[in-house]
Amino acid sequence: MFTGLVRAVGAVVSLDNARLAVASELRTGLGDSVAVDGVCLTVVGTDDGTLAFDVVPETLARTALGALRPGARVNLEPALRAGDPLGGHYVQGHVDAVARVRSVEAEGDGRRAWFDLAPALLRYVVSKGSVAVAGVSLTVADVDERGFAVALVPHTLAHTTLASLQPEDAVNVETDVLAKYVEKLVAR
Repeated sequence: MFTGLVRAVGAVVSLDNARLAVASELRTGLGDSVAVDGVCLTVVGTDDGTLAFDVVPETLARTALGALRPGARVNLEPALRAGDPLGGHYVQGHVDAVARVRSVEAEGDGRRAWFDLAPALLRYVVSKGSVAVAGVSLTVADVDERGFAVALVPHTLAHTTLASLQPEDAVNVETDVLAKYVEKLVAR
């Protein structure tokens, strides 16, 4: 379980033979869960400021991790521990889809970013609801028939990778898990 509050930004060292290595100041232990750009992965190695993760074909097929290249920056969040504050929203690290950035425009001191998302998942996205983009907990600012928008505040731009978003970029998206549970309960 995560909150979508990024604790560090790391840099990809390599992605070879389904092993992802990320340089980071984040301190974790073997077996710890870490959200990497919103994808829950298990730490399988720690060596001199580098975290290693095994990335299976299922994860590569359903997320944007397979496109990572050395030097790429990634958002990192260690798993929530008992007693930690819940400052974002409930994030599982189970990516629902890879969305495409439609546009990014300056808006005051921040930016407004639009993302195109499949209609099957867009039903879980509501204005003023929560969504995780590249592992970052965000509030939905607007929704249309193709996707959703978020307002990126200066703090988020300074402390995550979202400042580098460009149109057509692929990003991991996790919709609000609570909406999925509500839908299932109502369907019964």
